[in-house]
Amino acid sequence: MKKLLLLSLYVAAFSACKKDGQSSEPLSAKDDAAFQLYEDHFLEDFWKENPEWATTAGYHKYDSLLLIPNDDNRKKAIKFTKVHMDSLSRFEVGTLSDANKIDHRMMQNQLESIQWNLEQLREYQWNPASYNVIGGFALILNEHYAPLEKRLRSFYQRMAFIPAYYKEAQKQLKNPVVELTKLAIDQHNGGLSVIESDFADSLKKTKIPDAEQKQMLDRVRISVDAIKGFVAYLKVMKNDKPRSFRLGKEYYENKFKYEIQSESTAQQIFNAAMERKKYLHREMAKISRTLWPKYFGTKAMPADSLDLIGQMIDTLSTKHVAPSEFQSAIEAELPKLTTFIKSKDLLTLDPSKPLIVRKEPGYIAGVAGASVSSPGPYDKGGNTYYNVGSLAGWSPERAESYLREYNQYILQILCIHEAIPGHYTQLVYANKSPSIVKSVFGNGAMIEGWAVYTEQMMLDAGFGDKEPEMRLMWYKWHLRSVCNAILDYSVHTSNMTKEQAVKILTHEAFQQQAEADNKWKRVSVSSVQLTSYFSGYKEINDLQQAWKKKQGDKYRIKEFNEKFLGYGNAPVKLIKEAMFSVPKIDTKQGTGG
Repeated sequence: MKKLLLLSLYVAAFSACKKDGQSSEPLSAKDDAAFQLYEDHFLEDFWKENPEWATTAGYHKYDSLLLIPNDDNRKKAIKFTKVHMDSLSRFEVGTLSDANKIDHRMMQNQLESIQWNLEQLREYQWNPASYNVIGGFALILNEHYAPLEKRLRSFYQRMAFIPAYYKEAQKQLKNPVVELTKLAIDQHNGGLSVIESDFADSLKKTKIPDAEQKQMLDRVRISVDAIKGFVAYLKVMKNDKPRSFRLGKEYYENKFKYEIQSESTAQQIFNAAMERKKYLHREMAKISRTLWPKYFGTKAMPADSLDLIGQMIDTLSTKHVAPSEFQSAIEAELPKLTTFIKSKDLLTLDPSKPLIVRKEPGYIAGVAGASVSSPGPYDKGGNTYYNVGSLAGWSPERAESYLREYNQYILQILCIHEAIPGHYTQLVYANKSPSIVKSVFGNGAMIEGWAVYTEQMMLDAGFGDKEPEMRLMWYKWHLRSVCNAILDYSVHTSNMTKEQAVKILTHEAFQQQAEADNKWKRVSVSSVQLTSYFSGYKEINDLQQAWKKKQGDKYRIKEFNEKFLGYGNAPVKLIKEAMFSVPKIDTKQGTGG
């Protein structure tokens, strides 16, 4: 495919006819209309380069394609980034509307990030988990954006690329990370049923002719064999000098720059997290001293404040649901949160966008115990899922440790974070934004930071009846975000050991052993993402305080929340610049697009 039609793109983006019928002439690069036209062409070109990402975003024109991860396609991707960075450089960013200014900077950051990843980080050589295609197939199968028969035919056509895809993946891997190799094996085995059985089950519901169905099922067998072959290869491949999962300081700071897009450096966020941890310990000790007589009577209070807090949290953590009731308890919590938000007038909720609680699919299992999957910006009517990890098959001891971590207090906070008014609510707002760029290149720190910010907002508004127990347990939960940042930075830049990490998580963050073990696994198969919670929270909280000061008596929390969310999934630093700037009229997107 001819993916880089620079000349034609530039003509389209920078020229137009005058309204009075005079001959065409170049438009100024300062013109917002020219930028928006260019943006549309850029996205169309981007989806050709990234068909799997397009499917995830709800753009289904390329559902039948799967890009083979070979050297030629990487070279094309790098060329694509250079061509469009040149195009972006021709716009004078300062003259664009706030909405377009944010889009411009997010597009540039994305292009620079792709180039850095391919040329410097080269994850394709050492991360087998980056080759998992099953999620895209699951989305085609499960989302109702088109008639089932059409989706199944796209699924069938995309399967044709699977053998070549995984054959090339084997070629590209060089001394991969052991932990990521195991993750790839687990996720492929966990998600294989999407292709091996779910597709066949869906075929039975159609009127596709038997002969065509047989052809489709023949391709299923070939595809399954290719995926099983990749898993088998990973299990036996020669790997005498595996790469460490630790990124190292230089790579970490660069990845942080592109993924978090913060006003601060990774080192500065780490320093702020260390200070926040000290503050939380002081506040938790005060509450624990107040609560001690209620739960321990005349028993002597520990002299060590961390022991005092730990004993109080252990006592409160015994209140939890049974393993079989974990998912149903989450489902029961969501209406309560909705009622509270309406009663306190914190935010406008959209009842037309239902949230479906489901067991976590196998192809995304192994990283986090709860998550939200939202429809892409092109598929606004799609389902939003609250994925809940299953405790089935767990030993009683492991299940008890997990449920003590997600006790009756934390379970409520988890639902605030993941669902209402956290991720689910924020993503509903984001999908209303006219700007596709802000959705498809969404900033993870803003998304995670919003979820953490809403936990504090809900408690400050009186959620939990202002019980000191709930505040103490939120501080404990909030320590997760803080210690996530400390842990991620320390592990990837300072060689923190598992023993040191588990000690911090259990002794200073008061987490259960099972939670600490899972967090170690997570930090060994991911990088930078764990710091997004605290970095995003800190920037949003600082912005909210600055906005409150600026507004004075006119300040309303609902107005701040909705104005902030109106900018879509943009980095907080760019939202801050827009909120405090003098607005420029933007006929397409408005000041909040």
